[in-house]
Amino acid sequence: MTKLAKKIKAAMLCGAMAMPAATASAEMAYQDVSDLLHLVMSSDRTVYTRMIVNRLAVKEKVITASEHFEDDKALVLPAQMFRFGAEMVAEETDAFSYSLLSLWPINKQNAPSTDLEKEGLQYIADNPGENFYGEEELGGVTYFTAFYADVAVAEACTSCHNKHKDSPKTDFEGGDVMGGVVIRIPMDG
Repeated sequence: MTKLAKKIKAAMLCGAMAMPAATASAEMAYQDVSDLLHLVMSSDRTVYTRMIVNRLAVKEKVITASEHFEDDKALVLPAQMFRFGAEMVAEETDAFSYSLLSLWPINKQNAPSTDLEKEGLQYIADNPGENFYGEEELGGVTYFTAFYADVAVAEACTSCHNKHKDSPKTDFEGGDVMGGVVIRIPMDG
């Protein structure tokens, strides 16, 4: 376990001890940390999507956004920016991990692969505004796993997905749940 992972776990335990007895539980602390992580991720993703991609590619048409951004000399797509951040975090810590998954992925590697991923993504798609939390064991490690709706926050989101040749769903509208952010925090150790 990295130093950062130990600090996060210690902070979570201290937070759980400081809560009233009725809510003092490690699971609540995992949920609190996960919710805060998601708040940062979602805010950064929304700002990039609305203020950079949507403004420059959709409204002002100064530059395009493309999954082949290097070849096309284009902006990185918001989903790619998110994945690049997740990969950087994974290089630095094992205290948590995150990904962007969908029931309707353009890139098949972003499809749910565990039973909990399928259940969580379906739940957030069926229950707008609600999160889904669970535990799962992967590779001998038990994880607190949280699911948050990834919502179309700008025209750039819907137009990209609706027009993409590999998109299994082509009728997204603003505000629709397009997938989910999945955050995993190891509970063992």
